[in-house]
Amino acid sequence: MAVESAVSTPPVASPGCEKHAKALEFIEEMTNNCDAVQERVLSEILSTNAQTEYLQRFQLNGAIDRDTFKAKVPIVTYEDLQPEIQRIANGDRSPILSSHPISEFLTSSGTSAGERKLMPTIAEEMDRRQLLYSLLMPVMNLYVPGLDKGKGLYFLFTKAETKTPGGLVARPVLTSYYRSEQFKKRPYDPYLVYTSPNEAILCADSFQSMYTQMLCGLIMREEVLRVGAVFASGLLRAIRFLQLNWKELADDISSGILNPRITDPSIKECMSKILKPNPELARFITKECEGENLASIITRIWPNTKYVDVIVTGAMAQYIPTIDYYSGGLPLPCTMYASSECYFGLNLKPMTKPSETCYTIMPNMGYFEFIPHDPVNPIPLSRDSPPRLVDLADLEVGKEYELVISTYSGLCRYRVGDILLVTGFYNSAPQFKFIRRKNVLLSIDADKTDEAELQKAIENASELLNEFNTRVVEYTSHGDTNTIPGHYVIYWELHVKDPENAPTHEVLNKCCLVMEESMNTVYRQGRVADNSIGPLEIRVVKNGTFEELMDYAISRGASINQYKPPRCVNFAPILELLKARVVSAHFSPSAPHWTPERRG
Repeated sequence: MAVESAVSTPPVASPGCEKHAKALEFIEEMTNNCDAVQERVLSEILSTNAQTEYLQRFQLNGAIDRDTFKAKVPIVTYEDLQPEIQRIANGDRSPILSSHPISEFLTSSGTSAGERKLMPTIAEEMDRRQLLYSLLMPVMNLYVPGLDKGKGLYFLFTKAETKTPGGLVARPVLTSYYRSEQFKKRPYDPYLVYTSPNEAILCADSFQSMYTQMLCGLIMREEVLRVGAVFASGLLRAIRFLQLNWKELADDISSGILNPRITDPSIKECMSKILKPNPELARFITKECEGENLASIITRIWPNTKYVDVIVTGAMAQYIPTIDYYSGGLPLPCTMYASSECYFGLNLKPMTKPSETCYTIMPNMGYFEFIPHDPVNPIPLSRDSPPRLVDLADLEVGKEYELVISTYSGLCRYRVGDILLVTGFYNSAPQFKFIRRKNVLLSIDADKTDEAELQKAIENASELLNEFNTRVVEYTSHGDTNTIPGHYVIYWELHVKDPENAPTHEVLNKCCLVMEESMNTVYRQGRVADNSIGPLEIRVVKNGTFEELMDYAISRGASINQYKPPRCVNFAPILELLKARVVSAHFSPSAPHWTPERRG
């Protein structure tokens, strides 16, 4: 087993306080005893949930050891568990997956049949997630001391929640956390002071929430030591919001009177204590924002910012150049690795470059197994002859794996879909680089669109072309993040039988909308409620463009026999080739349909 230190260079500070020292000791204890902790976690999960309907099916007969578990319990996907999850959603309170009552559903950004996946959770999981959060600042303070001397400007938002037919709440994991008592009544911690009041974070109106959070960040600009959001795309929306609304924000600061568009009573009350007339600050904001120059705008307005705290791994890596432009190249630490299904671990070297970000899985968070992943020769998975999964402590450096989890909430041997690369070990715990979410083709924000969804959307839209004797010969796609918010771009090569009866500009615009209506609910919520995704665009390219793409690929060594047109492109030369051959561009004329309906 290869072992490496968590830090290639010594931290610049010692623990900030006794509480931090204990947190760091806990990390050492967990990572030094990785395999023993994993064994204990699995035995706790199996003994706690032994009487559940799901585990009873596999006749463990009280066994809590790994060998029996691996031999008898199958590897599953969401679709395998959907009947049980639907029964819980419909109100069945018997111990189906968990012996503890299901407290709510966490809605995943992944989808099944176009709907968000519902991940059952139990009340005690909130404490487990809170434990992982409590480890982040003790690690960060080793590299960036003095964070207790100022505040964090974090743009945090709650999203729409629904209720299942059985009455359980279904909402994203961060919305669940922000609305929890653990967050709302969190004890004072000088390392975790935000400029945004709870009232603004919890406001369901996205404009009022963003406006108030930006206003507070501007008022407290000298105290801000770190700026962040959950995803990089969220921070870019905040910068765009400042660009569009700086005049109103400056007016409020100059006069000390809150914008009348802010009508939420709790926000108005808390802002009455924060907002005071400050004409000098208003003039400064005007000077910085009235031009078109947004280079280093973060450090110009918040001069004491030490780093930008956003997720820029995986699909979010596409936003790094833009974040660098706005921040003047500030460090971009990615602090933790988590999903709706389970919180996994943290980054013990947070100030490394995003391309070098590695996460250490904390073995107390769940029981983790790994399917060896070979993208060239994938291992077929079947119920009859499942592969032998690898345990956390037995992974090999340099190899890729697909993550499989078992949780206290009742998920057993569940395929998350994340592909991870093992880069080393910290003590006996492996460290991972997040490679990608399996099968995801396009992603702008929390949305994840796979090839099958994109194909179905194009089939639905192309039906509008039938009356014009026109068909889509070939297509590809690109997530364009040069706009804020980013948007999907679909490149179409069309065969028009009769140029005199070609589809009109309006028809092709409507094709964009039909595609959006065909997208999953996470995409449509991003378009309608969150304003995190811009209107879909179809760019029609000249005939013969995709033959040129093939010629280009073959010139770079691709086999003509095995060549398939890429369904998503990010390689700059190919994008330039496509852009040079665009003959018309079309956008959705309106937003698609989306409502936070009850989950049936």
